[in-house]
Amino acid sequence: MINIQNDTQLEINTQLLDKITLYFTKKDIDLQICDNDVIREINQATRGKDYPTDVLSFPLEGDFEHMPLGDIVISCNFVKEGAMRYNHSMDDEFALLFIHGLLHLLGFDHEIDNGEMRAKEKEVIEYFGLPASLIVRVEEG
Repeated sequence: MINIQNDTQLEINTQLLDKITLYFTKKDIDLQICDNDVIREINQATRGKDYPTDVLSFPLEGDFEHMPLGDIVISCNFVKEGAMRYNHSMDDEFALLFIHGLLHLLGFDHEIDNGEMRAKEKEVIEYFGLPASLIVRVEEG
């Protein structure tokens, strides 16, 4: 189950997010949707980086049966900009950022792996029939 805190006017496809989540895990996920100002503050407080970013992930430590997997924070500004830049819907861009954040919760790290995270993103995009423009976005990332 996804617990959503949407602090914006952005409408999201919760059914798709539920399907994506169940593809990977049955654990709960907390999802916050905010603007660039809020995600910048979170990025500064947690990572020491004073700029907005598209998505942040905070896995919870431990392996208790009913413990949530972690938290994902997504900037609505980046969703809108990515959708316009790559000419796909905001739902599709949001799904990509959610997949990216979820993979980080599961331990993937594109900054140190050998392309495993990008390959998994591509696999999930194709599995859910999301547009090829998302694959281009992943390959450029």
